Amino acid sequence: MPELVDFTKHGAIGVITVNNPPVNALSPGVPEGIAECLQRGNADEEVKAMVLIGGGRSFIAGADIKQLGKRKAPARRNQDVMEGNEKPIVAAIHGYALGGGLENALGCHYRIAVASAKVGLPEVLIGILPGGGGTQRLPRLIGPKAAMEIIVSGRHVPAAEALALGILDRVVEDGPLLDAAVAFAEEVADQRPLPRIREMVERLREAAAEPEMFDAMRRKIARRARNQKAPYHCIACVEAAVSLPFDDGIKRERELFEELVNADEAKSLRYAFFAERQARNVPDVPKETETIALDGAAVVGGGTMGGGIAMSFADFGIPVRLLEVSDQALDQAMGRIAKNYEISVARGSLDQAETKRRLALIKPVLSYHEIADADVVIEAVFEEMAVKQQVFAELDRAIKPGAVLATNSSALDIDQIAGATGRPEAVIGTHFFSPANVMKLLEIVRGARSSTRTIASMVKLAKAIGKVGVVCGNCDGFVANRSRGPFSTEMNILVEQGAMPQQIDQVMVDFGYPMGPFAVADLAGGDIGYAGRKRRAAADPNYRKLPIADRLVEQGRNGQKTGAGWYRYEPGDRTPRPDPEAERIIAEVRRELGVNQRDFSDEEVLHRMLFASVNEACKILGEGIAARASDVDVMWLYGFGFPRYRGGLMYWADQIGVGAIYHRICRWEADMGERWKPAELLKELAESGNSFSDT
Repeated sequence: MPELVDFTKHGAIGVITVNNPPVNALSPGVPEGIAECLQRGNADEEVKAMVLIGGGRSFIAGADIKQLGKRKAPARRNQDVMEGNEKPIVAAIHGYALGGGLENALGCHYRIAVASAKVGLPEVLIGILPGGGGTQRLPRLIGPKAAMEIIVSGRHVPAAEALALGILDRVVEDGPLLDAAVAFAEEVADQRPLPRIREMVERLREAAAEPEMFDAMRRKIARRARNQKAPYHCIACVEAAVSLPFDDGIKRERELFEELVNADEAKSLRYAFFAERQARNVPDVPKETETIALDGAAVVGGGTMGGGIAMSFADFGIPVRLLEVSDQALDQAMGRIAKNYEISVARGSLDQAETKRRLALIKPVLSYHEIADADVVIEAVFEEMAVKQQVFAELDRAIKPGAVLATNSSALDIDQIAGATGRPEAVIGTHFFSPANVMKLLEIVRGARSSTRTIASMVKLAKAIGKVGVVCGNCDGFVANRSRGPFSTEMNILVEQGAMPQQIDQVMVDFGYPMGPFAVADLAGGDIGYAGRKRRAAADPNYRKLPIADRLVEQGRNGQKTGAGWYRYEPGDRTPRPDPEAERIIAEVRRELGVNQRDFSDEEVLHRMLFASVNEACKILGEGIAARASDVDVMWLYGFGFPRYRGGLMYWADQIGVGAIYHRICRWEADMGERWKPAELLKELAESGNSFSDT
């Protein structure tokens, strides 16, 4: 086994190389190895300067998250030792320098990087803060305002921006990084005094000129950071960098870090982090399974979803052909795509050059012959079985052997669609969420005959286009929408029984959702849900109708697009406002139903809606449609905006307790009937004392 960290000499320059694949995390043994190599370099009189570099594909991508909260912090960290070193140390960065990786680089006297490198302090995303001096050194290096934005957002900073900010001293455009780093170390070997960030105070003075910057940041994050401590503790640490001596600031950083690291917020976010990675491992699909190339893709259908899917490919540099039935339809599709990119340019998240590059990757075409050589084809036509079967019959005739044929369906039977082809093993569901170019969830739905090659290829594709892919089985609604269905039903029943949409929305926003479910329904368009309900009612005589929601749509209230739905909307304003007319319709339907009205506590509203979906998820797990409870959590986090700091639907339910949920649902079954019948898996787990995480 190679050493986790090794030391070599390149003339008078000592090179410390971290070799802990895949990303050189600071696992046990790595910090110790760096310390030993530092000692070797200092003890060798021939060594005039040193370089810290990562082997493989990255510098140091952060701490070993599995070790957080388990290991006691050393009395003196490597970054403190490096900073005080009498021989200059150069951090040479490629890939990622994140979290503890950047903190180690900040302990070095100089930092250089390749142009493709990214740096950052993303600890806030797992509910903690940079605990290795990052909150104290970065403000001294680039100023508290810029540092606070990086730390509180947790974003990755590209090398060019890092150079402009002053995080990096040089960006290497040509040649091997190691050669450039050794040459740079030779340049600075005799320069004194050495730049030590802890001694830098000039940039901190900007806080005196703008003392309100900290409170301004607190106000800025108030909505998205509600119920969370980590973002506010990050601000407090940067504030401490300005107001306290360096060593006192480090002490304050450590105190706040310790407060966070084993709190529920951090545990939930760490769970979500690992659940997302576990989703990539499909139990019966070996990691070594052969996958298709991703050199070219095609999308059939240029509507809102098809255009968004095409953008998803182009955004990640994959050429894609967009097939439509006429020049007019293609012009409309490309116009929508161009407009979406224009919006991004207006917001400052994209420049014109990048927009042009992405648009050039989307080629509009009019015939199946023009997409015949595609590696993967995604159908995104109208959600109707006969239409999709017709498209797949055409694809079967036109597309080369070995390609994957995928359908962007949100509920339809994948096996029926595959039956329209002579190659069902190559057919699979790829359920993108709207807007497809923005939403990260990709529900990968395997048919009865989908091959392991096809499944593995779509897992690979999800990663290639920046999506979080989760594989599931085939049933009506699949996992995401099926598990969400009872939530949607229950919120409507609560309104029938006396709750108001604004109370329900407020409960869910207070829980952590970015929007309440009725406001979301208005955003999506009431007609969308209406069409789905009609389809399900036609197929299932026992389907539970939603008369109030239906009445609103039947009276032309389709949400924001018509200026009225559950709420009313002013022209050019998306703010939902309570509407007397909606309240009149609600009261009218309640009278027709003859339902007894009552008030609901906020807790009952929350539990009715979420427990209904927990119960349905147990049915899905029991049927083997979802492989793991954590897969359900990933879908809810990325598909429905479930608050990440609560871990996910099933993780949250585990914190309440399986037994408590089971007994509550049993009481509701006695009070409200069959729809609350507990799932067999829920009953089994409650009786055995196991948790959802055991599934």
